[in-house]
Amino acid sequence: MPTEELHAAAAADATAVTGSGGARTPDADEPLAMELLGRVSYGRLATSMRAMPFVAPARHIVLGRGVVLRIHRGFGYHRACNGAVVAYGADNFNSGGRAMWSVQFTGTAEIVQPADEELRLFGDEPFQADGERFEPVYMRIEPQFVTVHTLDYLSEQPNRHVA
Repeated sequence: MPTEELHAAAAADATAVTGSGGARTPDADEPLAMELLGRVSYGRLATSMRAMPFVAPARHIVLGRGVVLRIHRGFGYHRACNGAVVAYGADNFNSGGRAMWSVQFTGTAEIVQPADEELRLFGDEPFQADGERFEPVYMRIEPQFVTVHTLDYLSEQPNRHVA
């Protein structure tokens, strides 16, 4: 979907929910968030383990109104996440485009074993994670609180990070 269509869809969604073209409500953000998450493959999982916060990279797929994550079992984070409230976020900030977006949501994580057709949606696994053989573990999250943020620029944004 081109940038202009994305913004038109978001504006139309906001108008339908608020009736005035004002700010989107959290309920209006959820369908847009799921659509946007379907455009990127990776995000960041956040929670705490032994009172220390952590953020871990995760591959995701969107299934209905839920998201299934694949992370490396060797990180050990799945133990802290299972049955706990977690946060997940993804964005297109490295796209270099004019319309940037970020999706964040919270929900309770549950360790699952995806069906074969769901596993295929993930694609290939990494060979290694932090130098050790990658061993997948999967968690499903049903988003409870969803937020979409957008940053609109007048021109394409270069992907420069070093002077």
